Amino acid sequence: MSLQEQSLSYVRAISPYLPGKPMTELAREMGIPVENILKLASNENPLGMSPKAKKAVEAAIGGIERYPDQFDLIAKVAERCGVVPGQVVLGNGSNDVLDLIARVFLAPGRSAVFAQHAFAVYPLATLSTGAELISTPAKNYGHDLDAMRAAIRPDTRIVWIANPNNPTGNFLPYPEVRAFLEAVPKEVVVVLDEAYNEYIAPDERVDTAAWIKEFPNLVVCRTFSKIYGLAGLRVGYALASAEVADLMNRVRQPFNVNNLALAAAVAALDDDEFLQASYELNRRGMVQIVAGLQRLGLEFIPSHGNFVTFRAIDGAGVNQRLLKQGVIVRPIGGYGLPEWLRVTIGSEAENARFLEALQKAL
Repeated sequence: MSLQEQSLSYVRAISPYLPGKPMTELAREMGIPVENILKLASNENPLGMSPKAKKAVEAAIGGIERYPDQFDLIAKVAERCGVVPGQVVLGNGSNDVLDLIARVFLAPGRSAVFAQHAFAVYPLATLSTGAELISTPAKNYGHDLDAMRAAIRPDTRIVWIANPNNPTGNFLPYPEVRAFLEAVPKEVVVVLDEAYNEYIAPDERVDTAAWIKEFPNLVVCRTFSKIYGLAGLRVGYALASAEVADLMNRVRQPFNVNNLALAAAVAALDDDEFLQASYELNRRGMVQIVAGLQRLGLEFIPSHGNFVTFRAIDGAGVNQRLLKQGVIVRPIGGYGLPEWLRVTIGSEAENARFLEALQKAL
């Protein structure tokens, strides 16, 4: 019997996560200098990282021989989110905390519910535990909360919800999310993934962390990878009841967030000016990209994140022709949307270059 045959069958059945194409990979494939490549595939912040975070990283290098201490970031997140430190769980990116939740609550003989076209890590986290994945049909490319509630079975332990959703950008009004929480059995954990929370318009935001007192089965996940510009440092967090957080910390690797990431995240939380500049740049860029897609006569999904998903009809072909021009966007055929592409909002010049390349690619 081969080593592969001795592995767990449900692990062999998993399709690996496919990240956005790295700039260096395209440079090797096409012979294009890296500096001439535009990457708008992974929803990264075009402004980079906060200047305060950069200084904090530079200062932290001097203590890199020491193991990390998560105390300061946990305390800062708890203060900002109105919870106690015992309700915060840090992760090596928010994907890490999603995996921790799955490891705590899922196993063979259990199930989890997620929506069609939702984030690919939910199936990965679910299937890696041997649990069954229940997919519900999308509603206008987003979550259908009624269908998700109806799909819950006696063996269901987790419901995954992304708000806004990636890769489609759909947004569920928070009154609908709250009504869902009120209807869900209390033994089912509802994971509310808010990776793009800071891009939501201020008048649409709700303090979901405050709901945890009322709904101890709610886990809220956020990240520093998007608006904070720390994708390469890998740091995210979960907010949960103290009981759930304790369980997650039992399976968490002791030093899962490194010293540089911890220092950067603490400083980033104090840089409100950078956060506001990133938000405003995204809003302007969204208008620019949407106007360009409309001029080209392309269908798109209204987005509440820092990206737009649009219908290119020949998604694979258009993507390949963009790559030949040194422009990287995200094909999402793996999400059941082969005709569609997702583009990250960049700077004004980057957006203009993308739209010019897209017109040629069409």
